[in-house]
Amino acid sequence: MADIGTEEILEFMKSGARRPLSFRELVKSFNVPRSDRNRFKSTIKKMVDEGMLVKIRGARYGLPTRMNLVTGELTCHPDGFGFVIPEEGGEDVFIGPRKLRGAMHGDRVVARVEGYKRGGRREGSIIRVLERAHKEVVGRFKKVRGASFVIPANERILDDIVIPPRNTMGARDGTMVVARITRWPASHQSALGKIVEIIGDPEDPDVEVEVIARKYGLPHRFPPGVLHEVESVAMEVRPGELRGRTDLRDRRIFTIDGESAKDFDDAVGIERTPKGYRLFVSIADVSHYVKEGSLLDAEAYERGTSVYFPDRSIPMLPEALSNGICSLNPKVDRLTLTAELEFDRRGRPVGRRFYESVIRSKERLTYTNVKKVLSGEDEELEKRYSHILEDLRTMEELALKLNRRRMEEGSIDFDLPEPQIIIDIEGRVEDIVKSERNIAHRMIEEFMLAANRAVAELFSSRGWPFLYRVHERPDEESIAEFREFIAGFGYHMKGKVTPKSFQRILESVEGRPEERLINHVLLRSMKQAVYSDENTGHFGLAFKDYTHFTSPIRRFPDLVVHRLLKRFLKRRYNEKERERMQKLLPEIAAHASRRERKAMEAEREIVDLKKAQFMLDKVGEVYGGFISGVTSFGFFVELKDYYVEGLVHVTTLTDDFYTYVEKEHSLVGETTNRRFRLGSEVMVRIAHVDIERRRIDMEIEEPPGGARAKRTRRRRK
Repeated sequence: MADIGTEEILEFMKSGARRPLSFRELVKSFNVPRSDRNRFKSTIKKMVDEGMLVKIRGARYGLPTRMNLVTGELTCHPDGFGFVIPEEGGEDVFIGPRKLRGAMHGDRVVARVEGYKRGGRREGSIIRVLERAHKEVVGRFKKVRGASFVIPANERILDDIVIPPRNTMGARDGTMVVARITRWPASHQSALGKIVEIIGDPEDPDVEVEVIARKYGLPHRFPPGVLHEVESVAMEVRPGELRGRTDLRDRRIFTIDGESAKDFDDAVGIERTPKGYRLFVSIADVSHYVKEGSLLDAEAYERGTSVYFPDRSIPMLPEALSNGICSLNPKVDRLTLTAELEFDRRGRPVGRRFYESVIRSKERLTYTNVKKVLSGEDEELEKRYSHILEDLRTMEELALKLNRRRMEEGSIDFDLPEPQIIIDIEGRVEDIVKSERNIAHRMIEEFMLAANRAVAELFSSRGWPFLYRVHERPDEESIAEFREFIAGFGYHMKGKVTPKSFQRILESVEGRPEERLINHVLLRSMKQAVYSDENTGHFGLAFKDYTHFTSPIRRFPDLVVHRLLKRFLKRRYNEKERERMQKLLPEIAAHASRRERKAMEAEREIVDLKKAQFMLDKVGEVYGGFISGVTSFGFFVELKDYYVEGLVHVTTLTDDFYTYVEKEHSLVGETTNRRFRLGSEVMVRIAHVDIERRRIDMEIEEPPGGARAKRTRRRRK
């Protein structure tokens, strides 16, 4: 008898089985001879383990979808409930606290749909855990009345891990540890574990990074095999490596980066032509050193991206590569891939050429110094960079034209300030300030966008398998809500909504009191950009074709794009390669998008931690701010003095009962009609700082004779 595959069994269960079947009935249905029954039984068991089939009471098997069951990943909320995100798509299933039944955040589960909540959302209960997400948990070790347990650092892991006395490894109360789970939680049973590693003091900056890296599953130490592979890489360019490359070492090419940057993966050069401009964007040829199929390649794929914290980073590649031979350091030879882009006098692209090259960066410039040179505010710097001063001015000229064209095409340009956390030599937060975005930032941004776009257009025009950076348009509900919101300020979007429609609104509000507010609301309406092998365009940039090509030191997708481009240049993109890429690219895109989200979450959390630490000694102080978000349980306030956000909980508003008006983004007093609206200015007092939850609680500070006092006098009258 030929092997009976899972697809054949699934097809039969969909169309041939009218009810859940026993194993004996399945054997009979497929005429399985006695000699093959053990193999058939293993196939059925594997399908149950993977969630394709579900085994129910009476040892019967059926399809989850035909038994009102959903297979998917459980996402828990710190307040105790969760949602199952179906693998086959569709609406999430709400799981109440009492119906988790030992399942933990991230587990792959089967849930039974048992009804519907108000608003039509499905709700149900977990009936089986198919795959556990966490075998080890990082958290804080606590001792209370002789009992020991670990409180998970990830607040979405709802169960504390009980540690028997013999399994504590001598950990001290309050220490950050790693606990291995030895017994999973159940409906009326706590999780058990044992300490396998003591990380250290939670207030140590090194420990903070370690904990967050482990919490988000960020590999932060390179395996010995990877480091051994790096040892065989030459740390200087050898003559034999220049064969077939275009020599740009005599050309004025230089890097422009932040003051603290160490990995320089892009360098730029420019020249005027009779018809306009010729721009050289040279990117580190990381693919020359990280070979496909190597241990280095596997580790870079696993990491997906470098992760940047305020005082350090977790690099995608070992430092010898990222800060060494791959980094476009000044005055040394470096291997690159160059995009040579031609523009006319109005900044319109008229030609492009790509080639392997070798450069020798003339200078390592910073954004701050370039801005000072271009603004003419530092004569000493002008003298120091006199040999490239004209190039910088030409770059500024081209960048402004590229930006103007991009805005005309409808590219949405959010100019929201980002916090810059200043760390002292001991790793403590010294200040939180607004990060500067000057003309030098805009220059490099425009040149990188142009290079990324040009590479994407090359592959899109030929219809070859490729890795794109895509951004979907907002859904209709989000667009309708945004229309309604801006209408309250007298702004309207007419006709079909395009990127240009949103850009016009941002131009209309520029310099007005509501500018920041409308920028915030629009940003929240947007979907997240992702990687994809399908080119659906980039809505936010208003680009039909876009990719990531310019940062292969810190992003794995850029490294993949380099490999694809080099195959094209060497005419190796044949039919066999096309088929291979069609299989590989979808998973690479999905994995890279997942790793990017993890990195963003980790970066956001450590920034929130640093903000909480910074505000700890400011409890009781009063600050001005504006409302940056409104929910049913309160509103968030961003301080003017520092780029720090805190929560004013609705229970602290004692002068009235407040109702959340979602369409107005406001809380409204039932009696007083007092409004706390998104964008409104308020005075707040720092009430409490919770370091563990990275939360800053605030309360409204009423001025003497202010609104509350006036309302009290009015009532007395």
